[in-house]
Amino acid sequence: MNENLIDVLVYIYENYMDSEQSVPVDQITLEEELISAGFQKGEVNKAFDWLDELAWCQGSLSEYREAQPNGAIRVYTDLEQQKMDIDIRSLLMNLEQMCILDPMSRELVIERCMAIETEELTTDDVKWVVLLVLLNQPGQENAFALMEELVYNGEPPYLH
Repeated sequence: MNENLIDVLVYIYENYMDSEQSVPVDQITLEEELISAGFQKGEVNKAFDWLDELAWCQGSLSEYREAQPNGAIRVYTDLEQQKMDIDIRSLLMNLEQMCILDPMSRELVIERCMAIETEELTTDDVKWVVLLVLLNQPGQENAFALMEELVYNGEPPYLH
């Protein structure tokens, strides 16, 4: 079901968050539009829950952003390693080295990836999760623009 949830999130992003079309005022109208676009009601509700949890996590973690130590090494749990293979973990490390992700954003990406009900994710899935995590983070506009370029064109405009 991973692809369906990611598909709903991508559809919401491309049709409402990244366009001039405004998001419907209420969730019921948006849900009806997504269902009429061909998505299953269960997957739409999972996407709403996922986005609600993302907003909650972003709000609760923002005060800790500046207190993050530099140079720490992230050790992945066995469950995280099962869901996010070496390519995904390398992607996250590269995004951090490129300053697209900071340690707090990385942790939020990992948390949101683990919230997706699937055994294994793809690197494309994780790129979308990163983009959605960066979307509403204050001060991350440049990182968001680089990530958007990476999602749509396969590489950011510069790599230094």
